[in-house]
Formats: sequence, structure tokens, C-alpha cells
Amino acid sequence: MRLTTKGRYAVTAMIDLAINATDTPVSLVDISERQSISLSYLEQLFSKLRHYNLVKSVRGPGGGYQLSQSADLIDIAQVIDAVNESVDATRCQGSSNGCNAGDICLTHFLWQDLSNQIHDFLAGITLADLVNKQEVRNVARNQTARQKIDSKLKMNKIKSSLVE
Repeated sequence: MRLTTKGRYAVTAMIDLAINATDTPVSLVDISERQSISLSYLEQLFSKLRHYNLVKSVRGPGGGYQLSQSADLIDIAQVIDAVNESVDATRCQGSSNGCNAGDICLTHFLWQDLSNQIHDFLAGITLADLVNKQEVRNVARNQTARQKIDSKLKMNKIKSSLVE
């Protein structure tokens, strides 16, 4: 089974958004810093997520992104599907053309059934389920604390360079 970086990053960014966009929109810069994901990559992902109506953008000062619906209505499979990702355990990407020299292989249906089970499993987990896990909240709290420390260090560097 293979889930690429695109799917993993999309899920990670959506969890970050669900945790941090309680009252105000969250900027992609903040998500990028907390999750160590390239800003340009996040922009591409959020374009797709917005197209699938999973997020909405807010323009202007203090703008950013918010979930377009409640976190308990967005499941992980939707996020993965939105970024054109598939959770596929077959070697032929489900087409059966590349299994065995162009023919279907003996285990094709087994791996296809596994792929369907994984998709169904992910469809049964919402962003709210993950946000409500204490372990996830602890990680998020640590990331926010680290981000604040990093921001203070950057500001101190800027201030000291201005003084010199």
C-alpha cells in the first residue's frame, strides 16, 4: 500500500487547520512553519481542497483558511480523494492492465479489496475524531510553543541586526 506525501501532507494540514482555526482563519504560512511543509506545496494542496469545498479562503488582513464545514463532517478519505490521491494496494493502480504482463494477476482482487477496506476505514475517521485525541492535541500544543519560540528568535535577530 502506498500513500504519497501529497496525501499525508493534505491530512496533516487539515488537522492543523481544524485545531487552529477555531475563531479566526489560519494562514498557510503558519501551517507551513508548524508542519514543516513547503508553502508552495500547501498552496497547491489547498487549491484542490477548496475546489472540493473542504476549506474556504478568507481574504484581507488576518485572512487565511477555515474549514468549510464542521470537522465532524469531513472524513480523512475525503481529504485524500480531494488531492487526487488514492490508497491503492495493487501494483496496477486498480486497472488490472499492469498486473502480470498486461493480464490480471492472481492476487489482483485481494489487493483491490484491501484498498477498498483502507478507504472505508479512512472514511470512518473524521477530522474531529483526530482533533479530539489527547495525543494529537499534545503534539499541536508543542508545535505551537515551538513556533512561538522560533518567531521570538527571528525577531531578536532582526532587532539586533538593526541596532548594529
